[in-house]
Amino acid sequence: MKGNYVFVTGGVVSSLGKGISTASLAAVLEARGLRVTIMKLDPYINVDPGTMSPIQHGEVFITEDGAETDLDLGHYERFIRTKMTKYNNFTSGRVYADVLYKERHGDYLGATVQVVPHVTNVIKEYIIRVGEDGKYDIVFVEIGGTVGDIESLPFLEAVRQMIVEIGREHALCIHLTLLPYIATSGEIKTKPTQHSVKELLSIGIQPDVLICRSNRVMEPADRSKIALFCNVSKHAVISLHDVDSIYKIPALLKSQNLDTYICNRFCLQCPESDLSEWNRVVYQQEHPLGSVTIGIIGKYIKLADAYKSVIEALQHAGLKNRLAVNIRLIDSQNIEHNGVNSLRNLDAILVPGGFGYRGVEGKIISVKYARENNIPYFGICLGMQVALIEFARHVANMPAANSTEFMPNCKYPVISLINEWKMKNMQFTYNEDISNNNALIGSKKILLLDHIRSGMRLGGQICYISEGSLAYRLYGKSTVLERHRHRYEVNVKFLKAIEDHGLHVVGFSEKKKLVEIIEYPNHPWFLASQFHPEFTSTPRDGHPLFTGFVKAAGEYQRSLFS
Repeated sequence: MKGNYVFVTGGVVSSLGKGISTASLAAVLEARGLRVTIMKLDPYINVDPGTMSPIQHGEVFITEDGAETDLDLGHYERFIRTKMTKYNNFTSGRVYADVLYKERHGDYLGATVQVVPHVTNVIKEYIIRVGEDGKYDIVFVEIGGTVGDIESLPFLEAVRQMIVEIGREHALCIHLTLLPYIATSGEIKTKPTQHSVKELLSIGIQPDVLICRSNRVMEPADRSKIALFCNVSKHAVISLHDVDSIYKIPALLKSQNLDTYICNRFCLQCPESDLSEWNRVVYQQEHPLGSVTIGIIGKYIKLADAYKSVIEALQHAGLKNRLAVNIRLIDSQNIEHNGVNSLRNLDAILVPGGFGYRGVEGKIISVKYARENNIPYFGICLGMQVALIEFARHVANMPAANSTEFMPNCKYPVISLINEWKMKNMQFTYNEDISNNNALIGSKKILLLDHIRSGMRLGGQICYISEGSLAYRLYGKSTVLERHRHRYEVNVKFLKAIEDHGLHVVGFSEKKKLVEIIEYPNHPWFLASQFHPEFTSTPRDGHPLFTGFVKAAGEYQRSLFS
């Protein structure tokens, strides 16, 4: 067993920011030249978040190798250069599926299968697999939920066992807690942190570092008190107070020498961290030269986390254009019932991905409004499909155009499943892992009877872009690798009739089998993609399509006053 492991747990309450804190610390260590990666262990019984409602869980983040994962993996990729994979996120459901497969296969030789050691052994196997090849200097392992949750106990027991097995010289535990401020007494209370550490100790885990969340800076007296009662070095009690930008957190952690503490613990010799890239991000964020307002037309507007990567990608594009991006989440059902009033005073319109018919007609109305009023439009996945439906209905003389997802027997199924329209001479091959008919459990495959996602295109696939197109100018190259999550495709039988009326297909999959990007040249900026470019946007680099979209929003705004 090689490598060093940092286990991150949380206590007191959920949503304290374990994912952001873990990613920020990993970013600081990466800036010291260390090779780092991050795992997320989720205690729910779902095999993965792919079938969970965004209202309950937030967005599903897609990795390049086609895994549907927790949205925290999006934070990880936005903060560090390491690409996440299907091995960086697993759930209790996936663990139990593996254990049950082995039991049915006879691997346990008739033994009584129990949480300890059988379930905990599988958890340890998953963790060790990421760090055993020596590819990373440090593997961060974030445990979902809070200490005391019954669902998290197998994961915490596995962590306790690993710390003993690999030795404390290769393992470090960080515990994230809350320091509530009581306004009436004018003081921060440390008792919840003390109780949370006590709960962790009862499981057999002594935290090495405490990251204390608060709405104000921790006083030295509070730091000393926490160190004394929690049996932690005073230098390892870290104040993580509220800041106005998550991209300030790496510098905040570095200012308290947490990275040096970890390097010394693991005996790692490396230079001081260079946070100049993060300093530039913060500077761009704090010194915009203007602002734009962009509407996101969706049906999960009560929970912004459902569109987390899209919102972040727009903010990243704002940094690149030195524009503050004001995002307005607009309910597409409201547009269906009340018209386009909510679309007025927008500098650009974006329709993101989604599933199901609810709110689709409102999205189609939004596309029509953007197209006819020359407002910059960006469609993503379903946003591309509704753009094509709208154009077919109102420009290409197909008034009954629709998707078979919403109307199975429509007259013009311009969007449909491949097996509903593929021609005899066209062969389509889906990689087994990409299509997600089967999930890879350890080194074995187990049929999950996943009818909901059968036949989906998932993960990174190459898109070929036509030279001279807007997409080509934005990317600056003719081939790109982008990530997908969808089942329905553009029906090629209707393409010629649609293109004859002015809509251009400028991006295709291999051998021009599937449509990837569409544009409308008779418009200042109208582009839509079947893939999800938001998953590869980062604050340091942005993404070409989002950067171009926000720039177009600024130009549209200026045109109104010229």
